[in-house]
Amino acid sequence: MITITAVIRARKGYEQTMAQALLEVAEHVRANEPDTIGFHISQDAQDPCLFATYERFVDRAAMDLHNNSDVVARFFGIAKPILDGEVILITANEISAKA
Repeated sequence: MITITAVIRARKGYEQTMAQALLEVAEHVRANEPDTIGFHISQDAQDPCLFATYERFVDRAAMDLHNNSDVVARFFGIAKPILDGEVILITANEISAKA
């Protein structure tokens, strides 16, 4: 299993815009990416500008399909102008999970 963890900070005042853009990606994943096993979005309880995603893929092909999709390109088109800093991405091989 391949995973991506992303830490994303929106500029103050753009929290809802970022949340909506992430939810649109999640909806696309649910409807169109059977080999994306999980796509989780969190918004920090203390800092609403801070988001994290945790994404699980059956293999590299599934991850590449997701990362190269039109919906991810649209997300970054929306997100880039409202980011507060760089997106932190961690791509990893999952070594344990509770299913």
